[in-house]
Amino acid sequence: MNRRNFIRLAVPLSATVALTARKSHAAIPRMKISRIRCYRPPHPNPTVNQSNLIVTVETDAGITGIGEGGTRDSIEQCAGMLIGEDPSRIDHLWQYLYRGYFYPPGREKLHALGALDLALWDIKGKALGVPVYELLGGLSRNHVECYSTGFPRHGSLGETAKACVDMGFRAFRMAVGDSHTTTFDSRTSVDETVNLCREVRAAIGNEKDWAIDFHTRLDMSDAVTLASRIEPFNPYFIEDPLRSENLGICKDLRGRVRLPIAVGEQLGSRWDSNELIEKHLIDFTRVTLPNVGGITEFMKIATLCETHNVGMIPHFTGPVAVSALVHALGAFSGPVLMEMTGTGPVAEAHLPQSYEFKEGKLWPNSRPGLGVVFDPKAAQLITEVTERYAPIPLFQRPDGSMTNW
Repeated sequence: MNRRNFIRLAVPLSATVALTARKSHAAIPRMKISRIRCYRPPHPNPTVNQSNLIVTVETDAGITGIGEGGTRDSIEQCAGMLIGEDPSRIDHLWQYLYRGYFYPPGREKLHALGALDLALWDIKGKALGVPVYELLGGLSRNHVECYSTGFPRHGSLGETAKACVDMGFRAFRMAVGDSHTTTFDSRTSVDETVNLCREVRAAIGNEKDWAIDFHTRLDMSDAVTLASRIEPFNPYFIEDPLRSENLGICKDLRGRVRLPIAVGEQLGSRWDSNELIEKHLIDFTRVTLPNVGGITEFMKIATLCETHNVGMIPHFTGPVAVSALVHALGAFSGPVLMEMTGTGPVAEAHLPQSYEFKEGKLWPNSRPGLGVVFDPKAAQLITEVTERYAPIPLFQRPDGSMTNW
């Protein structure tokens, strides 16, 4: 092709690209957030950091986003700051909510921020008529493999594990000291657990996977002993071998344990786990949605993980958040495994449509936004916010980006 012909073709192409960009931008209507509501579902989760309250963010353009998480008080405080704002400026609003009361939010308030963030991504996807994973760069995987926690008992533990993996789950998960008593003898539990791990591996064979949650129940010496003794049974990962308050102790643990370590279900934003990831003190992070502060923050943690070759195994969560995780994990190219409870989802009256689960896997769909349908008639409205309340002004840099007050 000569230079003249190339230019003749290139000019229309550049004009087409510019027109497409203008059309794409124009596809997002000018919107302002007009009302935020919070609903109690038919079966509320009493654990604050696993809250499944439904949050809706309404706009004056008639588009409503659906999120999940938080408490009534924390949602109300965050929601007041969003009234009148442009919902399409998602990262800007994340910074605004995170910095808005000057002190960084604790993990409970971060849960509410995450619920609202999910709803903002849902709005943007609906406004553009595309699933959220398209806004995150498109799918990197065809589906998300899952493992089961609390799979229904089928005879012995080994028989239960085999039934689980035969159903299509990537792995069966067991736990240290899974009993119905509150008395826990650490040393005795180590011996019992070793025998159960041997049983599970024998039952599923070498072609299937299993994992074990230490559940932060063991002290360092017993955690190291157990990890060493079950090493021949080759678990996919060991979860939460120690308590999460002193994350620095993971450096000592890393030097004494050779099995893959998964930590993070009790953690929040990237500043909780960045050193664990950057220093290779863990092999998988278990951070989840909405706990970290929503999709906006989750994808930043995902970038940290990809940079340092750390996989993502999110903790189970509510159905709207699981729907969001399909999008977020679908757009992450590193190793992924998702925790599901039992044999999979149970129908929820207030969510006639959420995520797609079959054969032990989560499957992306092409519905706009998060792909969730919420029926408010099947839930209880507990609060709504229509008035703006943002008592602390925040400074902006000369370019309009946000900094602290």
